Amino acid sequence: MSEFQNPWPAPLATRPLSATVTIPGSKSLSNRYLILAAMGRRPVTLVGLLRSRDTDLMMGALRSLGVEFQVNPDDETTVRVIPPASGRFTGDVDVYCGLAGTVMRFVPGLAMFADGPVRFDGDAQAYARPMKPVLDGLEQLGAHIEYHREPGRLPFTLTPPVASDGTNVPTHAVSIDASGSSQFISGLLLIGARLSNGLELHHTGDHLPSLPHIRMTVADLRSAGVTVDVDAEHHRWRVHPGPVQLPDRVVVEPDLSNAAPFLGAALIAGGTVSVPYWPRETTQPGGLLPGILQAMGAEITWDDRPWSEATTGEDAPATATLTVRGDGMIRGLGRFDMSAAGEIAPSIAALAALADAPTQLVGIAHLRGHETNRLAALVTEIRRIGAEAEELEDGIEIRPVPRERLHGAVMETYADHRMATFAAMVGLTVPDIAVVDVDTTRKTIPDFVGLWSAMLAEPFRDCC
Repeated sequence: MSEFQNPWPAPLATRPLSATVTIPGSKSLSNRYLILAAMGRRPVTLVGLLRSRDTDLMMGALRSLGVEFQVNPDDETTVRVIPPASGRFTGDVDVYCGLAGTVMRFVPGLAMFADGPVRFDGDAQAYARPMKPVLDGLEQLGAHIEYHREPGRLPFTLTPPVASDGTNVPTHAVSIDASGSSQFISGLLLIGARLSNGLELHHTGDHLPSLPHIRMTVADLRSAGVTVDVDAEHHRWRVHPGPVQLPDRVVVEPDLSNAAPFLGAALIAGGTVSVPYWPRETTQPGGLLPGILQAMGAEITWDDRPWSEATTGEDAPATATLTVRGDGMIRGLGRFDMSAAGEIAPSIAALAALADAPTQLVGIAHLRGHETNRLAALVTEIRRIGAEAEELEDGIEIRPVPRERLHGAVMETYADHRMATFAAMVGLTVPDIAVVDVDTTRKTIPDFVGLWSAMLAEPFRDCC
């Protein structure tokens, strides 16, 4: 059967929305906590852990390395992580990465502390995703990498230094060019404390994407008792050696980037969409979403207070319900730097394609190296429905047309969950949109179709 048969018909929004959507846990935080828990000396219980393809792949990878998991039978998002009692990981094993960047770029660092070689492979699409900077860094630390297809990419075998406890690493100073992905930096930072001399890491490139994700990694390391010095101006980090141990119980924040399609729906269809448990302070790039939506014309409130007031003051709650209200009109952003939150760029691009003026989303050249070349994919799909777009050197320009000139189409997703949610957003207002392989959303949202349909099905309450 062709993958183009039986695509998912994206539902139209036939009236303003009035919905509350509970977003599953953050994928970025979930997989970082899983890594850190695996490096500890005692078990850690993760509450609100995202259960999706990416986190299941991470758990599978760690299980191959000797980590054990106990899943609460009454709530699969509560998981007890039991690290190897010896503190050493199992070698001579196979790790399957799927298409998960956090698995293919974070887990090789753990293989440095295995008692034998570890073989890494993944989905066919993963063979195109760059790996070389993080693997170069591990080679500088004494690992031997054998590539089985193409240098710098999956599949490969990593043989750790002779001792698997980090004591014979020849150097603690590493220099790499991480211009292609912040995950190269995070993947090395996460293991720094386990090295006998710690880690001094230097990014040599001119540009470093997704800085909030690196700040997230640093914050998570500090929550595990690790000392990290940051020289942001010179792109240098110093991770001090020492034990890695998360608290016995860690609660995972909702994935704020996964909230983007749902909150953006309020601008497209009009009405309100609310997301509970939004954190007042967060290291997630999705924390920038309310300000971006406000710039596009949304009214943002947090428990009925204006966003600007609700996020300040001593009485501000740690979490609250964020509500986005729209009237169906969307403002273009002009030239807008998305470098701090590139992962929500596809959702912002969907809004920009329906806006009243052009938008240039810049600072996101690194999106060419994600699950697919997201810039090329966005241009193709925006043109497919009748709007205008083109790639820029470091982003994308979108020139919207009146909505009545847009037309239905079968929209490709390129095995990329963000492209699937992009297409669903367009389908709220453009009739006859069908989405190929909508199940790719399982990568980070276990039941996107169910949540999307429930959002549209909630009764409209014109109470305000």
